[in-house]
Amino acid sequence: MGRYYRYKLPPWARECIIVCQRCIVPIVIFQGIRTIFIPPTTFDVLLLGILLCILIAFHLEWI
Repeated sequence: MGRYYRYKLPPWARECIIVCQRCIVPIVIFQGIRTIFIPPTTFDVLLLGILLCILIAFHLEWI
């Protein structure tokens, strides 16, 4: 089995990945600001961690 290569996907799947990649940055920024200024709950911190992991995966093209 070869390495996962996002550019071999069908056009609709590539478009979905691109839209998710562009939407994750504002969501991470909003969640980070919310976590800093409003007393965070455990869910807020976990959500920020998960979103940061997804952002890093997009940046390194693991997804």
